[in-house]
Amino acid sequence: MRKIIHIDMDAFFASVEQRDAPELKGVPLVVCHDHPRSVVTTASYEARKYGVRSAMPLSQAKLRCPHLLVVEPHFQKYKEVSQQIHRIFHRYTDLVEPISLDEAFLDVTHNKLGIELAVDLAKRVKEDIFRETHLTASAGVSYNKLLAKIASDYRKPNGIFAVHPDKALDFIAELPIRKFWGIGPKTAATMHKMGIYKGEQLRKVSLTHLVQVFGKMGSVLYDFARGIDNRPVEAYRERKSVGCEQTFLEDLNTESKVVIALYHIVIELVERISKSKFEGHTLSLKIKWNTKSQITRRITVGKILKTKDDILPLAKYLLHQTEYRRRTIRLLGLSVSGDASHKWEEGFLDFRG
Repeated sequence: MRKIIHIDMDAFFASVEQRDAPELKGVPLVVCHDHPRSVVTTASYEARKYGVRSAMPLSQAKLRCPHLLVVEPHFQKYKEVSQQIHRIFHRYTDLVEPISLDEAFLDVTHNKLGIELAVDLAKRVKEDIFRETHLTASAGVSYNKLLAKIASDYRKPNGIFAVHPDKALDFIAELPIRKFWGIGPKTAATMHKMGIYKGEQLRKVSLTHLVQVFGKMGSVLYDFARGIDNRPVEAYRERKSVGCEQTFLEDLNTESKVVIALYHIVIELVERISKSKFEGHTLSLKIKWNTKSQITRRITVGKILKTKDDILPLAKYLLHQTEYRRRTIRLLGLSVSGDASHKWEEGFLDFRG
């Protein structure tokens, strides 16, 4: 049986800022750009006491915490600290799957130090991180990625929680549906209408019915309710897409403004494609209107998209398939993927301001 650890840094961006500026310790703060339309990237634990959360509009966060401090992000610094943390991971195993700058899965079934108990190894990883970075992390330990991910959230901050195989079904039975990995607000709302609030109730629903309601995700949910998750820890995951998007401080309401903004996004996208050496044939355009509704358009071509001359004409073509001349735009985004099955991910390689 596998031994999987999920490490999740505690309020990572905010904690780095508090570490490097002692006067910020104990202060409720968020990390994001201080603009009216900014979204909170990370909230310190002091801010969370006021109900401030990641992905919350900054305007709403300030209403909840009037004395909230807004700290501009320093992404290069976060990246360097993340690399430092990942070097610690690799002392114990090379089966490390990064999820983001601040979290990763480690398969320690056959670890470099021959440590038998994954909980003991997780403790050592946490101790190394704190000693070398002065930052805390939370750890979840179990026999698969699903349960390790859920477990890491149970003793935050600076905690460790293990779900043992013989206790997994009981643990899942009492688990609120919203805690399941991959279940967002909309899926949870659908389940609540079906009378499903916990894992025990989900387990009683047939595979056929789950697939009818949720499509392919239904079979995944069926397995998750039974503690089944056979996905391996992938040390080298193939990149599926490269993209960027921009939320504008002022809505774009003229054709010239939209075309200029699109041009700059194309230039940014080309640079990211070059750095990542990504090769893709499908271009996707994302538009969020000022009404907060959004659309996507995509086109697949027979050549690799990697230069401005490749992408800009296609981006303009997709733009002309929309109502951009008659509506006001709040956000524009472009991404290149390997094929037409690519679906836009919220916050995908986002850059704002």
